[in-house]
Amino acid sequence: MAKYLLIESRDPFDSADSEYFSQLVEGICDRGNEVILFLVQNGVFPLRSGSKHSDSIGALLKNKVKVLADDFSLKERAIKKPLDGVEVTDIDRVVDLLLEPGTKVLWH
Repeated sequence: MAKYLLIESRDPFDSADSEYFSQLVEGICDRGNEVILFLVQNGVFPLRSGSKHSDSIGALLKNKVKVLADDFSLKERAIKKPLDGVEVTDIDRVVDLLLEPGTKVLWH
């Protein structure tokens, strides 16, 4: 089993390929890998309550994907309470994850 860190920085309303990135995350997890999805910059927009794209994040959470959200990005976009199950963290945590041996990283 491999460990993956996938970073999403794009807004799904602006980038149509964000949906494919979510499918990629789910596929990697379905193969028995440990997957962490970090949402940063405009990638946090699906965490807004009532967002059209929040269902895709909810599906990933149900599929045992660990979802992290950048606290600064949330504040800058006035998202006070993200979806249940999403861990709010800072960029330092991501740097630590990047440096873990054997972690494969993909930034979108």
